Amino acid sequence: MDLDQKDRELLNLVQYDIPLTERPYAAVGARLGLSEDEVLERLRRLKESNIIRRMGGVFDSRKLGYKGTLCAMKVPPDKVDRVADVVNGYLEITHNYLRDGDYNMWFTVLALSDERVQRILNEIKAATGIKEIVTLPATRIFKILVNFDVSEVNHADGTG
Repeated sequence: MDLDQKDRELLNLVQYDIPLTERPYAAVGARLGLSEDEVLERLRRLKESNIIRRMGGVFDSRKLGYKGTLCAMKVPPDKVDRVADVVNGYLEITHNYLRDGDYNMWFTVLALSDERVQRILNEIKAATGIKEIVTLPATRIFKILVNFDVSEVNHADGTG
């Protein structure tokens, strides 16, 4: 999908500065010279094209009382899809991805109590037949703000 300049400006703006107003997309549009409907249509198109995967707030889950851990499992290659379906069936799973190596499925669990985290892990073990899930709770938090400046295109051929 080709992005025009307004798409690029919109993508930059929604990463950094969505105003907290009753009609944020109208305010975004006013800054970009677009109507609220045009902003919503562009965002819909960008979402449908998988350029935007998710839009939403970022909260400090610990300050909200949540407990979480990073987990790793050894999943046989022929069972990856089935195990992923089980793991992804929980709202409390915030990320799930494959990696190379013996421990090839990694996911994070975030729940309102340590007991709920453990219950989820026990249910995943029971449903998948995988008996070992390594848990790696954070001992020190490093948060990195990742935003992408999409103002300019950098083509492989060096143009743009």
